[in-house]
Amino acid sequence: MTRAAVLPRYRGIAAALAAHGLAARGGFALAAADRAPAVGAGRPARALILVGAAGPAPWTAFAASAEAADGAPDPLDRWSRRVIAAVAAACAPDGARVIGPGDGPPYPPFLAWARRAAAVHPSPLGLLIDPAVGLWHSYRGALALAAVPPDLPAPAATPPAPCASCADRPCLAACPVGAFSADGYAAETCRAFLADAAGQACRTAGCAARRACPVGADARYPPAQAAFHMAAFLGWGGDAAGRARPLRGKATAAQQGAPGPREGV
Repeated sequence: MTRAAVLPRYRGIAAALAAHGLAARGGFALAAADRAPAVGAGRPARALILVGAAGPAPWTAFAASAEAADGAPDPLDRWSRRVIAAVAAACAPDGARVIGPGDGPPYPPFLAWARRAAAVHPSPLGLLIDPAVGLWHSYRGALALAAVPPDLPAPAATPPAPCASCADRPCLAACPVGAFSADGYAAETCRAFLADAAGQACRTAGCAARRACPVGADARYPPAQAAFHMAAFLGWGGDAAGRARPLRGKATAAQQGAPGPREGV
């Protein structure tokens, strides 16, 4: 007798992620034109759910994890993948695949997926801005599912971009070295400043341009989280207390939530 397929439920996945400090950040059904990734044994994915972190709450869960203390490379990536994989196994037993922002090259189009899944907008800093938490969010991964959850939320009406009504653009003026401009983001200028003694405030409290944004100020990262991300951006590495240490292995801006070419995914 053939076992009936068990359809994944968006609400169940969201609840399971929340128990680990992560959040389901919207999703969408995939069409043939999306070139959906295979879930397994050649089965194409039928839906995608974005998994992310918003505000400081996920940091508490990560800081208490084994990955945060083991001294091995990429602790945040490894913790995220472990948690998302466990949720997939429990909530989508008939087929799911975990996709990470750093899987590549070629790298998954997380920024495009994010804009399709939820009401987020590009900001002058190149990061996606969320109307509720501002720039204080990131995408830790995605779940590609073999079936479309019957309760997958329909795309909501997209509110106006917060930056559209922000005449002063304090984020652009706040960078001490003017790394953000109409020409894009000068990543190496930023990195050189951070590595110098003059960059200590940004290293320990987080990107000054990001902190200048008034949207979602209550969701700002705590100092230990900000220092961890900035150390990873510099390639120094760091622990869950925000202490810098030599980094072994890769450190991507997408992984750590620091400013960078792929930050915000």
